[in-house]
Amino acid sequence: MSWTGRSGRKKKRGGVLRKLVIAMAIFLVLLLIAIFAWYILAGPGSKITPTPPGPERPSAQPASCPDVQVVSVPGTWESSATDDPYNPTANPASLMLNITRPLQAQFDPSRADIYTVPYVAQFSNPVAFPPDGQESYNNSRSAGTAATTDILSRRYAECPLTSYVLVGFSQGAVIAGDVAASIGAGNGPVPADLVLGVGLIADGRRDPEAAKNIGPPVAGVGAELSLDGLMVPGITMTGAREGGFGELRDETVQICAPSDGICDAPPNAFKPGNWLSSAARLLEYHNNPVHALYNSFVVDEAGTTATQWITNWASDKIRAAPTPPHD
Repeated sequence: MSWTGRSGRKKKRGGVLRKLVIAMAIFLVLLLIAIFAWYILAGPGSKITPTPPGPERPSAQPASCPDVQVVSVPGTWESSATDDPYNPTANPASLMLNITRPLQAQFDPSRADIYTVPYVAQFSNPVAFPPDGQESYNNSRSAGTAATTDILSRRYAECPLTSYVLVGFSQGAVIAGDVAASIGAGNGPVPADLVLGVGLIADGRRDPEAAKNIGPPVAGVGAELSLDGLMVPGITMTGAREGGFGELRDETVQICAPSDGICDAPPNAFKPGNWLSSAARLLEYHNNPVHALYNSFVVDEAGTTATQWITNWASDKIRAAPTPPHD
């Protein structure tokens, strides 16, 4: 046998080996992206379709009604369905307590009623073995959306002149943002003109073009935009909110820390040309605690943290809110 023949077979085997290596690399990239998706905010369960509020309002409302209703939606593992909405204790370290407690200390309940939405707030790992026993994210978010819609609907029915401030973190930011988007589109539980502001921290459906961004520049997007269309058990990535926040665009603010994979995920991660760059960003998220550090994450030159900024912003909204007449 000639050396040329042996060399040709070696080259052929080498070419096949290179193709296998490339194919395995592509597979691993896709696998890493899919694994990443299991740990970030994701799709909806049952769709909530509240009845649009009527156009007529009275000249006054009951004396028991607050001037402003603040609705806070905690993040994953920071609430429970049985928690006390006025004294939440399900998770004493809940990030949103750094906003709601200062607001409760500043304002009398007649001026601002501070309500924390109690809901399951879980995110089951679909590949955990044995199963982790938690509610799926789809079901959890649906429950949170229903509970948020319920308090807004009930308050508006009782107090048609009350104004609203919505705030949320992580899974709670997705919920608050989704409800705000429905209000902004004209089919939410309260009229858009009664909403003073919407403040979202680490929103998994964050679209940098949809609202005002507070803090350092962030190149990425919400994880649900990054992985739009991905479906795994209990998790469905839903992409951007259609129409954004509609009429509430100018009233909505969002905060995202760089390298927080919940709100700073690579755009269009499933696009073939973005696979390698998206996979490289996974290294930023590994053992990165930034998502849990918004109470100390500084967003301006004055040293204001994310929770302080939202508290100050909400306080200003409440002080400037109208004082409706009472019966």
